Amino acid sequence: MSSSSNRQRLNIDNINQHVRSAQYAVRGELAVKSEQFRASLVGGTSGLPFTQVISANIGNPQQLDQKPLTFFRQVLSLLENPVLLEHEDVLLNQLDYKPDVIARAKFLLSKVGSVGAYSASNGVPAIRQSIADFLERRDGFPANEADIYLSAGASSGVNTLLHIICADEKSGILVPIPQYPLYTASLSLLNATCVPYLLDEAKNWGTDLATIRESYEKATAAGIDVRAIVIINPGNPTGASLPKEDIRAVLDFAREQRLVVLADEVYQTNVFVGEFHSFKKVLRELQKENPGKYDSLELASLHSVSKGMVGECGHRGGYFELVNFDPEVQAEIYKFVSIMLCAPVIGQCLVELMVNPPKKGEPSYELYQKEYTSIFEGLKERATALHKAFEQMEGVECGTPQGSMYLFPAINLPPKAADAAAKEGRTPDEFYCMRLLEATGVCLVPGSGFGQKEGSLHFRTTFLPPGTQWVGSIVKFHQEFMDQYR
Repeated sequence: MSSSSNRQRLNIDNINQHVRSAQYAVRGELAVKSEQFRASLVGGTSGLPFTQVISANIGNPQQLDQKPLTFFRQVLSLLENPVLLEHEDVLLNQLDYKPDVIARAKFLLSKVGSVGAYSASNGVPAIRQSIADFLERRDGFPANEADIYLSAGASSGVNTLLHIICADEKSGILVPIPQYPLYTASLSLLNATCVPYLLDEAKNWGTDLATIRESYEKATAAGIDVRAIVIINPGNPTGASLPKEDIRAVLDFAREQRLVVLADEVYQTNVFVGEFHSFKKVLRELQKENPGKYDSLELASLHSVSKGMVGECGHRGGYFELVNFDPEVQAEIYKFVSIMLCAPVIGQCLVELMVNPPKKGEPSYELYQKEYTSIFEGLKERATALHKAFEQMEGVECGTPQGSMYLFPAINLPPKAADAAAKEGRTPDEFYCMRLLEATGVCLVPGSGFGQKEGSLHFRTTFLPPGTQWVGSIVKFHQEFMDQYR
């Protein structure tokens, strides 16, 4: 037997190198280490200086004790086990199910048949119609269910759209920096070009058109075919909520340069300051004001059940809506989603519940409203507490929480900390986050994982974990870290 037949076919150098080069910081080295710590704590022989791991690195609400909304879970339970519907008296009188829960489950079952069966590739028609109705209520403009595609969370929708838009390595996508690393990682996998544009930290992380134009022109001059612009609103990791004039300016620039607009709007209900303006609504307003001028501007908007007050990340439900896309291109998008068969049907049903929750006067409304408001107020309260803590920390600057589930403070670390980081082959913000994890069990993500302005340092934290004790441990650690490396 030859020695070569005794070796594995795959090694780190001959697998797809685009996968190898992709970076995804929110589940990177720090997250892996935090899970090892968590396992040690469960084993009871950790010897660690903390008693719990706080995963503030990822927007995963139900891992951090956010309670599922009762109406949603009760309907899902009946969809998964329809035999329960044969015992309505027990559901109503002993298990505290409400009549509208039963009615909704029956409606959805009549449309999907069984959640164990494939649906149409782009999703159950009745669910797409329910989304279209929601979009019309939200924006005041009609929506067409044929332009709506259910997906396994917004990430799957992003993957579909980028596969369609990116033809080769010269295809460029304008991506905000800092950004959610899904975008840079996906472009890496596709061997396409990320064209970064910096958000304006001094302007609450708003978009700056001059910066976008500069990035676009630089890439175009280098032979890149810039085809689309990504906007995350409300922002991740920044929490920024864009004013309407910023959205109008971006749409105008996109029309001028013939760019597809990818509007990632998964945090649309997580807004603490101002209000959420959808790209679709602003585009329709522009079309109304300027007949014909914006009719070729392609917009794809994404939403998900993973965020907001729903927090059902594990159910993998989401959708995207296409506006002004060529029908032949749309047919290819349908083919692409067909290759993946369909989004999880139970996730699709959850999307229907999200866009069509109990209404005033319905039996489940009062409890739904109470739970929803409690989650929203809890998030706002913790965001404010965290912001206050950062304000008292030496060398830390952080804007007022505006939305989403994150804060992205800037940190100024002493030169000695940068030297110690370099010895470990880390960036100073990675070094800081690693020391913090080892000392407190709190897992954050260094700003370098999202991209940041040259010479600046940040970290991203969620404000999902309950309580404030973990915030106190960050403040204490920070003071000791600064004293050590002064």
